Amino acid sequence: MPLVPPYIESLRPYEPGRGIEDTRREFGVTEFARLASNENPIGCSPLALEAMRGCLGELHRYPNGGLDLRRVLAREFEVKVENVIAGSGSEGIMSNIIRAFLCDDDEVLTTEAAFLGFQVLAKSRGVAYRTVPYTDWRYDLSALAAAINEHTKIVYLANPNNPTGTIFTRQEFERFHKQVPERVLIILDEAYFEYAKDNPRYPDSMHYRYDNVITLRTFSKVYGLAGARVGYGFAHEELIANLLKVKLPFEPSAPAQAAGIGSLADKEFVHRSLELNARGLRLLTAGLTELGLDVAPSEANFVMAALPDETEAERVVQELLRQGVIIRPLRAFGLPHCVRISTGADGDNHRCLDAMRKALAGRLVAHE
Repeated sequence: MPLVPPYIESLRPYEPGRGIEDTRREFGVTEFARLASNENPIGCSPLALEAMRGCLGELHRYPNGGLDLRRVLAREFEVKVENVIAGSGSEGIMSNIIRAFLCDDDEVLTTEAAFLGFQVLAKSRGVAYRTVPYTDWRYDLSALAAAINEHTKIVYLANPNNPTGTIFTRQEFERFHKQVPERVLIILDEAYFEYAKDNPRYPDSMHYRYDNVITLRTFSKVYGLAGARVGYGFAHEELIANLLKVKLPFEPSAPAQAAGIGSLADKEFVHRSLELNARGLRLLTAGLTELGLDVAPSEANFVMAALPDETEAERVVQELLRQGVIIRPLRAFGLPHCVRISTGADGDNHRCLDAMRKALAGRLVAHE
């Protein structure tokens, strides 16, 4: 009998976006526009930093498992503490969901080329993992509903979706939920919620407190706390109670929890971040479309563009690296001919488009 189960042996670990230092050594470029990892280009809130510094004198004490943050989130979103969980990023809570609710004969259902972190976590459990194709780079909720069978335990939906940036609408989600049996758990991953919440067509899950829906959100994106690893979720108190049984007892860390609480108080920082992102989305979407690329309509903090094939996508990624621009190839996600470009500071967005024009010169016909 093998030491490592075959479903673990066959996995590839999650591969983060390229780091600055490694890229600098390889390509000899001193300054980079880092547009690969959907990070907030203006950093994090000063209130978050102040809160983190305030807890450093107590690092010899164990944290309280996110209870302080859960209480603040409960007040912020007008729910009970028993409806809230906090963890090491939304992926940490995702991992707990996989551990708590999946049995050997269960199946996971989602779209093709779903968020890579979820793919790795779900497949690590060794259960069946099924997908349905995108339709126009969007979740096909009708096809997903039709694909549910007696073994389906979890349906994973990301809205906005990573890596496409697209959303499904309120009407589509309401119609979908009516077709999902109560025994099926819906993970509604809203890591990019803040970027889409003002769209009237967007189904903010807090308006749909269904007993079989778990909402996941994060401080990594608009709040700029990717390095702190802190996320949270909302669900029926029975679901949360079972998640609390399997989560690591002291996550998130004390500094991460403090940073999350500080961030929630800084509305002005969030407003500035959203304004910068909106400018970046408009610029990148228009510029890449003018270059002749198929660009998915994004409601997140990145855009996804399709190249003619995998070879061309890899060539463009390498050419941009030589020009000091880091973007994300999507081969590992299951979209080898696509790239994902995060919005950055205004100057970095312009630099990216200039680099793309050089990389694509003479290869694609721009739109009229």
